[in-house]
Amino acid sequence: MNKRALRADILLLLTAGIWGFGFVAQRSGMEYVGPFAYNGIRFILGSLSLLPLILLRQKAARAKAAVLPVSGAAVTERSPGRRFFLYSLAAGTCLFIAVILQQFGIMFTTAGNAGFITGLYVVLTPIFGIFLGKKTGAATWLGSVFTLTGLYFLSAAGHLESINPGDIITVASAVFWAFHVLLIDRLVQGIDPIVLSSGQFAVCGLLSLLGAFFIEPFIGGLFERINPALLSTGLFAWQPFPALVTAFSAGTIRFPAEALIPILYGGFASVGIAYTLQVVAQRDAPPAHATIILCLEGCFAALGGVLLLSEKVGAWTLLGFMLMLAGMLVTQWEVIARRSNES
Repeated sequence: MNKRALRADILLLLTAGIWGFGFVAQRSGMEYVGPFAYNGIRFILGSLSLLPLILLRQKAARAKAAVLPVSGAAVTERSPGRRFFLYSLAAGTCLFIAVILQQFGIMFTTAGNAGFITGLYVVLTPIFGIFLGKKTGAATWLGSVFTLTGLYFLSAAGHLESINPGDIITVASAVFWAFHVLLIDRLVQGIDPIVLSSGQFAVCGLLSLLGAFFIEPFIGGLFERINPALLSTGLFAWQPFPALVTAFSAGTIRFPAEALIPILYGGFASVGIAYTLQVVAQRDAPPAHATIILCLEGCFAALGGVLLLSEKVGAWTLLGFMLMLAGMLVTQWEVIARRSNES
């Protein structure tokens, strides 16, 4: 392996680690703000953090265009702003549904479970692709069997009656992550993927902030009906965002440093830094390596949950993790083999 490929693999491993530990930040952040508020703040920060990368890429593109010979009349797009708005709105709305379901799911389950279950989109994407005319082979179905078996051991621990409701919500989130992947696959054909990412993050952040103001005030009452004891503990003890903003403006409440760490991590690290690293790394990384390494996100989520949140990993859970990881890798086998032959 050459040095550039090795460096790329290291950057991809770092990317998977940042994304995996992001699930820890998502749980920790909700000890201070609600699910809509947390997503709103972090995705607005994430959108802004991509602006320097966008400016650098545009500068490089202009410099390249300046030295290339011009052949024929220049073709300019009539309404790039309209395309950017529509694409960002479509992708951002789908992303919003995926992340808010994930955020609610993680309130009831562990960071490790959320990380691995979110990875279901790797299996679901090629299956849903069938309805769009895309072909899938035996590896996808074999991987699905491994993954679903792992999900059973992970969530039910051998007993169907003990399925964690947070895991079910996170499965629903994974469905929308798969829709999002298929949607992005179509949209990036007509727009810079980094520009689209910044746009969709902004839309997701704005929709989340709207939810923070208009939905969060009613969530507490819903949880109180389900289980009043929840409201005084951990991830359910946050104040609704309007009340939090009012108290902060009046100076009657201050955010502790512990609150800023998960929020800033979720915005700058999980979105801005990790996405930039992925773009840089995949220029030099063998495609097979990229696929395998990025599937390790769930492993890092589980590790972060154990080290930072003291989450317990029993034999059933560990077996579920192993089977789900195996299923993701098996599902991607045909893609890995094809890309390896092309590279």
